[in-house]
Amino acid sequence: MSALGTNGLRIAALAALALFLHACAAPPKWRISGPGPGPAADRPEKRIEQHAAVPPKSDQIIGRLAAVVIREGDSLPDVARHFGLGHDAVNAANPGVDVWAPPAGSRVVLPGMFILPDTPRQGLAINLAAMRLFHHRGKGRAIVTHPVGIGEEGRSTPMGEMHVERKAVRPTWYVPASIRRDHAKRGDPLPAEVPPGPDNPLGEYALYLSRTSYVIHGTNKPYSIGLRATNGCLRLYPEDVEKLYQAVPARTPVHIVNQPYLIGRAGGMLYLQAYAPQEELDAADVRKRLFARLKDIEKKERLRVDWKRVEETVTQARGIPVPILEGSGGLEGMLAGAVEVQRPAQLTGQPRIPAFKGGAWYVRADETIGEDNAKRLAAVLNHQGPQIPALVVQKGNRYLVLAGPYADRKTATAAVKRIKSDLEIDGVIVGPSESKALAMQATGSRQ
Repeated sequence: MSALGTNGLRIAALAALALFLHACAAPPKWRISGPGPGPAADRPEKRIEQHAAVPPKSDQIIGRLAAVVIREGDSLPDVARHFGLGHDAVNAANPGVDVWAPPAGSRVVLPGMFILPDTPRQGLAINLAAMRLFHHRGKGRAIVTHPVGIGEEGRSTPMGEMHVERKAVRPTWYVPASIRRDHAKRGDPLPAEVPPGPDNPLGEYALYLSRTSYVIHGTNKPYSIGLRATNGCLRLYPEDVEKLYQAVPARTPVHIVNQPYLIGRAGGMLYLQAYAPQEELDAADVRKRLFARLKDIEKKERLRVDWKRVEETVTQARGIPVPILEGSGGLEGMLAGAVEVQRPAQLTGQPRIPAFKGGAWYVRADETIGEDNAKRLAAVLNHQGPQIPALVVQKGNRYLVLAGPYADRKTATAAVKRIKSDLEIDGVIVGPSESKALAMQATGSRQ
């Protein structure tokens, strides 16, 4: 396969592949469970980061819609991880914003408001459509929520009632035969078992479900959270699965549903939250049932639903609860009322980009005249799990995407193999003398 060149669509496809292995109604009032009183606890960004709430008994909505202004070098996956959101959720909430190279100063919407799925308020509830887990703690009033990665098409996460059978720290991954065959076909053979460590896709913590072969676990690919990227299991950010492991005992019930259209009430307002129906669902049937349910609510409760707004919410599927009664502010009102939060000094897990070192070994992943595409590819490499460190070096009017530095040819060769496996890119080794000359010629470098 040739280098990426300037093909932006190719970049987008590679990004998805890489992570595989995408008068206003007031927001509902809610109360945060978390740190005690004081300046730190009252900062909006701290409240948004926690995703913990004790909603009123009559409400079905938790969380807050927020927004943050990002800096140079941030990506939407960086923002998503820090604020406890999934990859696709942030993308859907911010149409038109470049996923991997958004301009500095961009205002990014944080879709941190959720209508609870229609499940018992006990144990763990997982809505596959939202790619979201809800932990009902104690008697069910206190709720903590986390994004999850779910099964890819053809290996869907199963729905139904189950429970946590057992738990394990630093689990060994016993690779199913079907997965070993798939990897062997791609020229990337896997062993029968993978011990704990950076190559283990289960991460540091695992909760084994009563449905055999399915696990809630961590990951070594954190930027796949909020994507259909697993073989059917449910994966969480490393920092989230640790909290869940500590809080959830064995025998905890687990309810897994697939509900793309959620109706909820808060503060006397009726809201609709829409996600794009997944391939396993009959989209027309799900839509039909939603409209029938709303018509029934309208009739029984003598409400006036804004049907045009319902249609827009379903079509756009931005994953943001929208007030749908006539006279409410709709999506525009919700976005205008989003709480503005400060970008923290350091985003959780954001990759660190090494400085360019002339005289070291590198792998050239691409050479292009398009700076933006070069930055996107470098970001994709940096967000692999584990990270493939990469930067962009300018040489005249061209931009080189270099992975490294590496200590010797052997490690550079291993990087070539991994880049090929993860991204289907044929990398070219850049030796010490070439990188030294490049350092002397380069007009600058950037991540």
